[in-house]
This record gives sequence, C-alpha cells and structure tokens, in this order.
Amino acid sequence: MKEITAKELGKKVKDGETVNIIDVREDEEVREGKIPGAAHIRLSEIPERLDEIAKEEHHYMVCRSGGRSGKASEFLKEQGYDVSNMVGGMLEWEEEVEKEK
Repeated sequence: MKEITAKELGKKVKDGETVNIIDVREDEEVREGKIPGAAHIRLSEIPERLDEIAKEEHHYMVCRSGGRSGKASEFLKEQGYDVSNMVGGMLEWEEEVEKEK
C-alpha cells in the first residue's frame, strides 16, 4: 500500500497542488474539522459510493489515526484505484482544518 505522511500531504495542500482527499471518518469526527477541500465518504459507505470516486485520478485516504483509511485504501486498490494512505491520520495533521457547518 502506498503511504504519505501528514506533513507531506500538508505541503501539497499548502503549495496549492490539486489533491483528491477522501476522509473516511464518521460524521461527528469530521465536524471537529477536516482537511480543506477533502471529500467526506464514511468507510462503511465506500463500496456503494464508488461512482463518486474518479478511477483515473490519485486519491489520498484519511481517517483519525490511519487504520480505517488503510482499510479503505486496500479495498479501493483491489477495485483498481490509485490511492495512498495518510499514515497517522488527523492525529498527525498540523495544518489548518475546515469545520463543517
């Protein structure tokens, strides 16, 4: 499984790179703040929402600590997607977050 650190992904976001980030945490966790621009698809919803995930693009998977996003990464890789897991999850994220309204 491909991996990226929170610091590396944070640099891409800060540098204005186009990155596709999918946050697989539960609603109440995301309300605390997510990476700006990240899509929110709960881990349990990934299989039924594959049509929302562009297969031709690279995606960065994020959760609280890296476990659930690792599961999502493995599943998506098996489906033919190009994904990287953000190791350490949001616990390691030091950049700004956006709060859902």
